[in-house]
Amino acid sequence: MTSGRAVVSGASIAGLSAAFWLRRSGWEVTVIERAPRFRDGGQNVDVRGVAREVITRMGLFDAVKARNTTETGTVLVNADGRVRAELPSDGPDGATAELEVLRGDLARTILDHLPDGVTFHYGDTIEDVTDGPEHVGITTAGGRSLRADLLVVAEGVGSSTRDRVFGDAVGRRKLGITMVFGTIPRTPHDDDRWRWYNAVGGRQVHLRPDNHGTTRAILSYARSADLTGLDRADALARVRERYAGAGWEAPRVLDAFDTADDVYIDHLTQIRMSTWHRGRVVLAGDAAWCVTPLGGGGASLALTGGYVLAARLAQENGDLEAALAGYERWMRPLVDDVQSLPPGLELFAYPRTRVGLAVRALADRVLTSRLFAPLAAKLTRVAETERALPEIPVPRR
Repeated sequence: MTSGRAVVSGASIAGLSAAFWLRRSGWEVTVIERAPRFRDGGQNVDVRGVAREVITRMGLFDAVKARNTTETGTVLVNADGRVRAELPSDGPDGATAELEVLRGDLARTILDHLPDGVTFHYGDTIEDVTDGPEHVGITTAGGRSLRADLLVVAEGVGSSTRDRVFGDAVGRRKLGITMVFGTIPRTPHDDDRWRWYNAVGGRQVHLRPDNHGTTRAILSYARSADLTGLDRADALARVRERYAGAGWEAPRVLDAFDTADDVYIDHLTQIRMSTWHRGRVVLAGDAAWCVTPLGGGGASLALTGGYVLAARLAQENGDLEAALAGYERWMRPLVDDVQSLPPGLELFAYPRTRVGLAVRALADRVLTSRLFAPLAAKLTRVAETERALPEIPVPRR
């Protein structure tokens, strides 16, 4: 299918990438977003591997780089804040990537450079989908009735439209890890590095600089109950109990989270599906294949998926099924690679005992030594492929 009418549900990175490339290749595009307005903010994401070529083809490489978080490297610290190891940050895909940006800044950059003619409906959600041989009908909670040739569902890991259309075909793999994200005030002793601290009990504390004069904080711990169904106060109280005696900057982060306006709690869950399309409905980004921060590369896959989807549609000359199947074939190896977590990763990343911490510290020293630097560098490479991106027959900017 060379062009047609598409509805994209979700206005974050995956949805905006799809909207960008579909519109660039001649489609009429309408975007539906449940938030009342565009959502800025969010934590660090990066553009790695083949996604660097996608952002270059968008003409946005320099614009994204200009929104860099200011992070210059990644260090592992002790309870007193002293650096015990430094992860390699050489090259574009180091622990701190060359294109290291906040989620909202990356999405905003794409939004600001969308081709003319993309229509947005904020504060609305899809309520019903009727898939047919000639078109897909979409009814929204706001009373809109839309007809399209294609519905792209890019609503994130908890997508309700995906669940409505695909039902039991949606596979979920819970990783047993909770992450609590938030923005906290910057202090004079915060520096320009990502500081990563491990405490006994499978607990982590992360502090990362941003380009907005604040600090992005993460509390992450293993073997945890799902707190996402609790209200904010109860959930943070449980997190505070879990971090009792953790040390380093944990008390500061906990206190700041009590008043932060952007705290987000996630119980890490991979989405695993045997197919990402059904009829005229196709999934993109976390709605299709959530890889979680433990695997990394979610933003890179989201960017790449939007491009590959539009490219396959442009190449198949009206055969929608062939185009969507081709999109899956191209993306599947990248996703499978990131979702295939190595055995023992949880125990390595989240040591539960002092002995475990000592083993981890020794392993960190070995992995970050000059001898093993090439191996350590490979650990942060995602969304890499030797295959050339499919071409979209439209002028590049």
